[in-house]
Amino acid sequence: MSKKMPPTPMLDQLESGPWPSFVTGLKRLAEDGDKPSAKIMQGLLGQLEHSYQTRKGYWKGGTVGVFGYGAGVIARFSEQAAQFPESAEFHTLRIMPAPGFFYDTKTLRQMCDIWEEHGSGLIALHGQSGDIMFQGCRTEQVQPAWDKLNAMGFDMGGAGAGVRTAASCVGPARCEQACYDTLAAHRAIINDFTDDIHRPSLPYKMKFKFSGCANDCANATQRADVAILGTWKDDMQVDQKEVQAKVKQLGRKEFINQVIRMCPTQALGLNDDDTLDVDNKSCVRCMHCINVCTKALKPGKEKGICVLVGGKRTLKIGDLMGTVLIPFMKLETEEDFEKLVELAHNMLDFFADNALEHERTGEMIERIGLVNYLEGLGLELDVNMINQPRTNSYVRTDGWDEEARKWAERKTSAAE
Repeated sequence: MSKKMPPTPMLDQLESGPWPSFVTGLKRLAEDGDKPSAKIMQGLLGQLEHSYQTRKGYWKGGTVGVFGYGAGVIARFSEQAAQFPESAEFHTLRIMPAPGFFYDTKTLRQMCDIWEEHGSGLIALHGQSGDIMFQGCRTEQVQPAWDKLNAMGFDMGGAGAGVRTAASCVGPARCEQACYDTLAAHRAIINDFTDDIHRPSLPYKMKFKFSGCANDCANATQRADVAILGTWKDDMQVDQKEVQAKVKQLGRKEFINQVIRMCPTQALGLNDDDTLDVDNKSCVRCMHCINVCTKALKPGKEKGICVLVGGKRTLKIGDLMGTVLIPFMKLETEEDFEKLVELAHNMLDFFADNALEHERTGEMIERIGLVNYLEGLGLELDVNMINQPRTNSYVRTDGWDEEARKWAERKTSAAE
């Protein structure tokens, strides 16, 4: 017989606003008959109400795992276990998602059934880490739940001081703007770093994320130590008839407002005959004009990737955006993918040897300097290795001619 719902007057207030409340979802799970998950959620609601009343949190960490893995389970034990025994343990399983977050409904139903049997029924698709977050499970149910999820073909995600779960956008599977196969790149990297995900051995976490273009739907630039963004090297493709049709649809004034003026480098101009003039040398591939004029404009034909390093959220020195490491490289052949994996290994090895404890890659680079980092990876300096483009008006030109000559010689030598 199901237990009576705990009184939650303070949580009830969160349902009174104009927006959907997470409390409603928790209550729905708690009222779901005699399922084991319902009892856990009833205890959780009781403890959450208690936390709101006392303005204190009552969760503490610990160590819980599954056989063969050193990471992937986030242990949480309640300090109010005597008062709320149903939610005395509320562990989370981080399960690695499919590249591009593709699932069929049968798979999702199986996941729900497993978690209602062994856990709280509360699943987050997806956490900021990219994982499928199976939240709320007692210690004795962790292994049985994992065994069933693993039998479905899923693997445990990353946690702790190791390589974390990767995330990728839908890429060429559903997006015509994708400049490379994000799904294949995601799989290539993760398959090669499986041991580093499951058995943490780094100074701190390291994340890889894959976005097919600068729209960055995987949020790679802001959140990943290594961001792989799609880009192109040649001129943007322009269908002038479609440009004229778009101008006619919006009107010249609105087209100028929405497209021309919004270009961050003023690389666009509208001609008298309503065709588009593009200064491709000034284009920074931000995707804005392509997003507005999807029929008229497309990425160039010479597509590839741009690798950025150092993105992260607040920790020691605040938020960081990724800095360009590799301005452009092809990612089409098997050799191209092997080159990317080799670069990732070099970055991981350097991080393991040189980062301080609890220090992200971006913070390490801030501490030792980008030049030393590039030297450690064996990469040549490039003018495109920038953090904030076109914002610094002070440029040192001493020794410019000599360095330009060396750069030209390297390019000539590489072409021979």
